[in-house]
Amino acid sequence: MGETNIYVYLTPLALIFIAAEMFFNWYYKKGLISFQEAVANFGTALGNQTVNVLVAAGVYVIYGYLWEHYRVFTIEMNVWTFILLLLSVDFVFYWVHRWGHAINIMWAAHSPHHSAEEMNYFVALRASVTQRLTSFLFFWVLTIVGFQPIHIYMMAGIHLFIAFLHHTEFVPKLWKPIEFLFTTPSHHRVHHGVNFKYLDKNFGEFLIIWDRIFGSFEVEDEKVVYGIYDHPKSWNPISINFHFYVVLWKLAYAAPNWWDKVRIWFMPTGWRPKGLELPPKNEITVSNQIRFRPLMFAMSKPYLALQVLSGIVLMIGVISNLFGWTIGMKWLGAALLWWQIINWSGILESKSWLRASEVLRLGVTFGAVAFLGGESMPSGALTLFAAFSFASAVWTIAFFGSPGSRLSFASFR
Repeated sequence: MGETNIYVYLTPLALIFIAAEMFFNWYYKKGLISFQEAVANFGTALGNQTVNVLVAAGVYVIYGYLWEHYRVFTIEMNVWTFILLLLSVDFVFYWVHRWGHAINIMWAAHSPHHSAEEMNYFVALRASVTQRLTSFLFFWVLTIVGFQPIHIYMMAGIHLFIAFLHHTEFVPKLWKPIEFLFTTPSHHRVHHGVNFKYLDKNFGEFLIIWDRIFGSFEVEDEKVVYGIYDHPKSWNPISINFHFYVVLWKLAYAAPNWWDKVRIWFMPTGWRPKGLELPPKNEITVSNQIRFRPLMFAMSKPYLALQVLSGIVLMIGVISNLFGWTIGMKWLGAALLWWQIINWSGILESKSWLRASEVLRLGVTFGAVAFLGGESMPSGALTLFAAFSFASAVWTIAFFGSPGSRLSFASFR
């Protein structure tokens, strides 16, 4: 499975673009990338990558069955069918994306991506676990037409990378013919806006002509305000991923009749059961927006920078065969990775539980690596990892315990 995981090849490209944007943000002193949100977004992305193996397995099994028994044609991949598949994926995704803004349960899956309050390549990585798991419920029709499951999975990854490139404020409006046909950063900035005129606009990821045809296009002509109207107010990847599911669950529980308890999940976004209606929302603007900016522990930046690097290594072990891990080892690695990124949120929000959780995590992670990979790892590598784990534990105990040892919100400037 690892040989066909397109994300193994796309991840380094994404990291290159992120590094370049960070450099230009620092060099031109733009202040477009804030440290806390960047780490939270990146951590969420690392955790979400762990579901790709599961998604790929589902695609190959279920789509494979449909392709073997129900396909109308057998489509081989060449330049022309590659373009046709890209356009087909883009068309299907336009509607999936649009429904993701229009139906409560689909918004619950999609809203984690929109809860970011900035626009940069870190935001592009802030995807949703449940959207990764459910988006392939809609591409099955392409197998019936005759596209092979491996090609659909590959194209979905390429399509996602195209979408990644839109998430930046460094690229201005482009040449008019390009802006007319293709989705550009300008178009996608509109899509992320909470300005009333920008809500539910520009769903296209590759072509913007779908929006022009189906009446969901809007041009960028005023400053975009990013975020959502029901923000999770947390850097925790669990809260980010499941915040709106909890909102819907609470509404279902509070609904006075059983029919409303069921249909709340499938009604249009904004619909509420009788007696639980919300007053009209006030527009979030540049002047009145209050971003989520908690205090983080002092000395967090250097620690988290190193931990992010270790998280990338752990993620690579989970999504590829580079380290020769078994399926069981990959599941263990995925669990340790989620523990790690949850602890990052504890550092970013100065949580009282963080010190004990992080020291325990460091010990368990080292024990797992030493037990499962100790014989195959070079002794020098294991010694280096032991030193890294010990130094991390000392750092955690020294700096991440006292409520007074906190720093205000900081940016990559």
